Amino acid sequence: MAVSTEVVEVLRAAGCVFAEDEARLLIAAAAETGVDLNALVAQRVAGTPLEHLLGWAEFHGLRVAVAPGVFVPRQRTAFLVEAAADLVRARNRHSMVVDLCCGSGALGLALATMLTAEHTLVTLAAADIDPVAVECARRNLTPIGAPVYQGDLFEPLPEELHGCIDILLANTPYVPSGMIERMPPEARDHEPRTALDGGPDGLDIFRRVAADARTWLAPGGHLLIESSETQAPIALDVLAEHGLAGRIAESDEDYATVVIGTRPAR
Repeated sequence: MAVSTEVVEVLRAAGCVFAEDEARLLIAAAAETGVDLNALVAQRVAGTPLEHLLGWAEFHGLRVAVAPGVFVPRQRTAFLVEAAADLVRARNRHSMVVDLCCGSGALGLALATMLTAEHTLVTLAAADIDPVAVECARRNLTPIGAPVYQGDLFEPLPEELHGCIDILLANTPYVPSGMIERMPPEARDHEPRTALDGGPDGLDIFRRVAADARTWLAPGGHLLIESSETQAPIALDVLAEHGLAGRIAESDEDYATVVIGTRPAR
């Protein structure tokens, strides 16, 4: 598809690093949806996330539906999905996976899709407190038969999952409150603060998850969260307080840090 030089220049002047790629995507979106291209470009220049304008985000090789007001999955979080996949493979049996604080459901979708393609059996469920995110996650997860529950952390999950979760993905918000204003405008002004703000040190929601995780995890089950490099040692201490053995996994390539907590097998 031809790319308008004018659109590229407008995006580049607004600070879009990948202006040519974005121009191509916006032109395609305008053609597919009938939305005026100039309106899409103006919104992008004003700071609206590209993914919200397209209606989807590329994550782990998948096109994941996103909507205005929903957290856009970050590419670095693919490392968390890969770490979870390794843990499922090591268990070598049908695994129960829960995507908590699921947002669009991208993590659970990516993990289930990858493992299913490998003929590894998983059952997936997801939950989020935000009704807009839940609606979006259902668009992504209902086609693969995964239920999405609305509520605060573990509260909406079915009681039958108590003590039965093998892999708990919890991409909790971990930006310290004082750092929110320093975030790029497209995140700060267009994504829900509940998906970004982790409290004074960025770990408030993680602490709540860790406090209850042991009772929801199956023996030998794993909790995985993303954190910053500086937060990870604190997160390990929190896991230990709640009876979970912790370790840190890092990817220099993805600039990602994942903290893994494991319930003892016995």
